Amino acid sequence: MKKDKNIKIYLSVAYLIIVILFLWVIFSKFTFDELSSYDFIKNNRDYLISLKESNIFLASLAFFIFTIIWVLLLGFGSPIFLAGGFIFGKWLGTILIILGLTSGATLLYIFANYFFKDLVEEKFSKRFIKLNEKFKNSEFSFFLIYRFIGGIPFAISNILPVLFNIKVKNFFFGTLIGMAPQLFIGASIGAGIEKIIYLNEEVPSFLTIIKSKDIYIPIAFFIFFVILTYLLRKKFYKD
Repeated sequence: MKKDKNIKIYLSVAYLIIVILFLWVIFSKFTFDELSSYDFIKNNRDYLISLKESNIFLASLAFFIFTIIWVLLLGFGSPIFLAGGFIFGKWLGTILIILGLTSGATLLYIFANYFFKDLVEEKFSKRFIKLNEKFKNSEFSFFLIYRFIGGIPFAISNILPVLFNIKVKNFFFGTLIGMAPQLFIGASIGAGIEKIIYLNEEVPSFLTIIKSKDIYIPIAFFIFFVILTYLLRKKFYKD
């Protein structure tokens, strides 16, 4: 028992070290001014698109693997669904994002269930105790709703199901289906941003951006989605 506990501690420390190194590698390469520069974004857009067009299979595979690693190490998905749509377009981008985020989230859930189960129960069990009965009555259906309505930071939403002992297959398919609508909207916005950058050598005005149907249509759906999930969330977590 003590040996198992020590192994968990060592692996947990190793995980934290890997996360810190991952962040350092990413953010040590570029300054904030570079990242916020329009020329930097446009030049890298050209580079990424050329990589994709040279070998779309390898580019898709690399993005898929990177997405899994990103979720495992950092736990959040917002930059990924924008990047997926930006590089691969809304259709292929959505497929890659959904598969990558779902796979990464599932692996993170399995990892948390084994190494951090006690910690998760200590921190969250009292706050979400009312959800226990819902998941017991219909695990997959309620997990699907849980994924669809969101409202919890992505990293926490991946480890919170540890409290309810969700089956891995229900976690995987519930995430795959439940998150699909919001990821499609995010990928569409990313694809719209790519098109705006492609068509404009200089920084476009806010009016130019918002007038593009590739931007305002997915944003309109996003606003509708936020309102809908907010209303559903109030009922789901209240009851």
